[in-house]
Amino acid sequence: MTLIEINFDGIVGPSHNYAGLSLGNLAATGNAGSPSHPRAAALQGLAKMRANMVLGLPQGLFLPHRRPDEAWLARLATRARDADPLLLANALSASPMWAANAATVSPAPDTADGRCHLTVANLMTMAHRSHEWPETLAQLRLAFADARHFAVHPPVPAPFGDEGAANHMRLAPGHGAPGVEIFVYGLSGGPFPARQHLQASRAVARRHTLDPARTLFAAQSEEVIAAGAFHNDVVAVANGTVLFTHERAFADREGLYADLRRLLPEVDIVEVPADRVSLADAIRSYVFNAQLVTLPGGEAALILPTEARDTPAVWSWLQEMVAGNGPIRRLELVDVRESMANGGGPACLRLRVVADPATVDSRFLLDEAKLARIEDIVAHHWPETITPEMLPDPALWRSIETARAALLHALDLAELA
Repeated sequence: MTLIEINFDGIVGPSHNYAGLSLGNLAATGNAGSPSHPRAAALQGLAKMRANMVLGLPQGLFLPHRRPDEAWLARLATRARDADPLLLANALSASPMWAANAATVSPAPDTADGRCHLTVANLMTMAHRSHEWPETLAQLRLAFADARHFAVHPPVPAPFGDEGAANHMRLAPGHGAPGVEIFVYGLSGGPFPARQHLQASRAVARRHTLDPARTLFAAQSEEVIAAGAFHNDVVAVANGTVLFTHERAFADREGLYADLRRLLPEVDIVEVPADRVSLADAIRSYVFNAQLVTLPGGEAALILPTEARDTPAVWSWLQEMVAGNGPIRRLELVDVRESMANGGGPACLRLRVVADPATVDSRFLLDEAKLARIEDIVAHHWPETITPEMLPDPALWRSIETARAALLHALDLAELA
């Protein structure tokens, strides 16, 4: 069995809108009330998937959830037609598109039972995300149903907040080799909540039967949370033996670096100095919310939002980096501006799973023909524009439901209807 990394991207849902629900996510709150463009957003995400496939990277997908979430509203003793505007906005959020928050994943080489473990994130800190996990869990249990190779776990219980792979990194000599897993948690975020709790991270590590000697827990610095880095993947990303990070990402950077060098002597830490790229520029450009990938030829590449190129200090530093002798040799730019405006870059849109593709339900794996079918459905069914005034309109809700139904039918995923 050959283990490879598969990126599962969330398809941007037809209810994509800018309600500004995510406290601490500066892009999301800064764009609150602006018109959104769900069709363009979904097509941008699909174009990113195609670009990854052209690079030779295996690509999977996750599906939009039911919106408005009438089941969640029913538990609050209301219905979409009766809900107050804020509650309705929470029920209409398309936030499941950010698959990095779907689950935490530990590949088979790291676990005691030799299976890939996935724990669905509870996302309890934010109301609009707290009701995602049941539908996410249903998709994970379909996609990774082979119990010989996967163990899919329900969420860590309240009150311990868990936001998934966005606060988890893995370093290893190869995807199929035993690695070092790093759980990044928050203690305080100044004016903003620290969303990943240490006890949640420890619970996930125990569930995944990880070797305590090769499992690290690192505190995110309060400074970066207060600056708008609501998840670790806004200021750091890891792949293979490379950690790409901002100088201010961690509360005890020297301690973390020392532990990594002890456990993985070949680790290559690429640290961006704060005096070259400020936290404000790092967060504005989402340079660290890039996909750090290993191309088929073994070359490390960064898949970056175009905002990285548009931020002079960031682009200057990146150009110097790839011109040098460091481990990251290639920069690839993608346009995901609709997602970026709601606070999610290329890395937010994907969940990495190390697995043999033959063990995954093929309905969740992409090829060019399937991607073209999805693009056609999006072009015909996704709303072109959603404004805040449209959110209470039942006609919008019906169009969202029709769009999702068409996608599920095309992908033969009636179980999720």
